[in-house]
Amino acid sequence: MKLRLQLLFIFSVAFCQAQIGGKYVYQFLNLAQSPRQAALGGKTVTVVDHDVNQAFYNPATINSKMHKRLSANYGNYYGEVSYGTAAYAYTWDRHVQTFHAGINYINYGTFEGRDELGNLTSDFTGSEAALSFGYAYNVPWTNMYVGANVKLISSTLESYNSWGTAVDLGFLYVDEKNDINYGFTVRNLGFQITPYQDVREKLPLSIDAGISQLVENVPVRWHLTLENLQQWNIAFSNPNRTENTLDGESKEEKVSFFNNALRHVILGAELFPEKGFNIRLGYNFRRGQELSIVDQRTFAGISAGFGLRFGKIKFDYSYSRYTLAASTNLFGLTIDLE
Repeated sequence: MKLRLQLLFIFSVAFCQAQIGGKYVYQFLNLAQSPRQAALGGKTVTVVDHDVNQAFYNPATINSKMHKRLSANYGNYYGEVSYGTAAYAYTWDRHVQTFHAGINYINYGTFEGRDELGNLTSDFTGSEAALSFGYAYNVPWTNMYVGANVKLISSTLESYNSWGTAVDLGFLYVDEKNDINYGFTVRNLGFQITPYQDVREKLPLSIDAGISQLVENVPVRWHLTLENLQQWNIAFSNPNRTENTLDGESKEEKVSFFNNALRHVILGAELFPEKGFNIRLGYNFRRGQELSIVDQRTFAGISAGFGLRFGKIKFDYSYSRYTLAASTNLFGLTIDLE
């Protein structure tokens, strides 16, 4: 009999993120869905333009500029673990407006199977995927938008299978006069339809809010995101920062109120956001703290990337680190089919 505990440990560690990770199923839902998102720090909920991938993080941003845009993204997480997304939007007409469809998946690669005595058995694999359908609605005579994604989730980990469903709810307000967008989302609100075995587990609920602005007379749009608002304490004591007292005991690191507050913050900036060539830079405070090593520079938390458009084709790239074991390169291609 294969060790279920060992199997679940492998897949939970893959996405363990301090106190907000390792507790929930379908953690792949919180991966950056596109190179643009990854380069800007991992989450933006206020981008309103042709980027069809933006709907994964805030369905209220679905708009007619996405019409007949097809996007595909792919990246290596680390080792054999790879993941990707695809998205498409279609505007029915000016009254019904725009629909969005997307899929994101992750492949964990091949693992060596062993029994409870450590003897080799057979190799096994694991993969997860989510299919989503989204729609946004402009509140009449206002600059407010609301939207929702409905998701069907499938997960196969060795011989264990699970199905789940979830919705994402989004809100967006566009201040056209000052070029400021305000966004708010509640993501992964759902449940397991079929658990892996007997116990239904929680989905990785995430509540985020953000603001972005296109700076006047300067070709820069800055982004500020407050993530994981559903849980205040997301910090943890790093065992590498444990202090030894004079009496030989260990003193656990104390995370300050300000340090914990900063871990909810993501900053991003995009140079030439409305041009054919874009440069992007982001900083995720939580990731920077969690991946930092004492007395060593890791540049953890920093992400960067660019976008390049050739006619109706847009190429995007991002570089970021989600683990100290390796860096993640994410590639994306968007085609305007109109």
